[in-house]
Amino acid sequence: MRILALFLTLTALALPASAQERPPSNCFALAQGTDAPRVIPASWGDEVQTDHVRIRYLGHASFAITSGGVMAVTDYTGWIGNPDVVPDVATMNNAHSTHWTANPDPRIPHLLPGWPDANGPAQYELDLGAMLVRNVTTDTRGPFGEGARADGNSIFVFEAGGLCIGHLGHLHQIPNDEQYAAIGRLDVVMVPVDGGYTLGIDDMAGIVKRLRASVVIPMHWFSGASLEVFKTRMEGEFDIVETGLAEMDFAPNELPGRPAILILDPTPIP
Repeated sequence: MRILALFLTLTALALPASAQERPPSNCFALAQGTDAPRVIPASWGDEVQTDHVRIRYLGHASFAITSGGVMAVTDYTGWIGNPDVVPDVATMNNAHSTHWTANPDPRIPHLLPGWPDANGPAQYELDLGAMLVRNVTTDTRGPFGEGARADGNSIFVFEAGGLCIGHLGHLHQIPNDEQYAAIGRLDVVMVPVDGGYTLGIDDMAGIVKRLRASVVIPMHWFSGASLEVFKTRMEGEFDIVETGLAEMDFAPNELPGRPAILILDPTPIP
């Protein structure tokens, strides 16, 4: 026992301070309700408040998620707007060319492709202190339903500011029970609502209801026609909010008491 205790102590000392200090994930706990229906509008350049997360919709399926001085960009295509802004993390999915790039900015320290390589499926648990990034893989198909590829898409989960934030990527498959369990509880989820290239609107609506996130942010809606279909499908069970904003700040005690679909206006980083 003494040898085991010494080994565990040395192992803990070898971990980065951020990993030693990180509390157990609350993203696998049961969701706790709140009556506070407040979400804070934000302006790019303003400092993100402590214990808050800022989410900016850059366009298509790309978002900038910022908390504690760490920024992650989802479904990174090589362009986020301001070339002087370099994210700490960029995630990508390659089911379609508009969700990744073969020429990423070399200044990005952590690039996370969401598809398999020669070693097998993508598997990440990247702890940056203020943010932990992990993934759950799902299967993909070709653009016309052909050529199924195991683990071809990654649902990325960002744990930051006490929140669990999920980005479904280019989702082609309804998650199974094991995948739902691996995703865990989500407070905020970004959902593709094109209704064709990914899943149909009814299937996506079922996934949203199963995930039970407080905030749903639609993405991947092209001209907006499919967005209107999704909104109509969800109204009654969700508040539909046309924010007129590109970004908003979120905190655990400021999530809406009734589930809300927040429409953000796609705008690159100025």
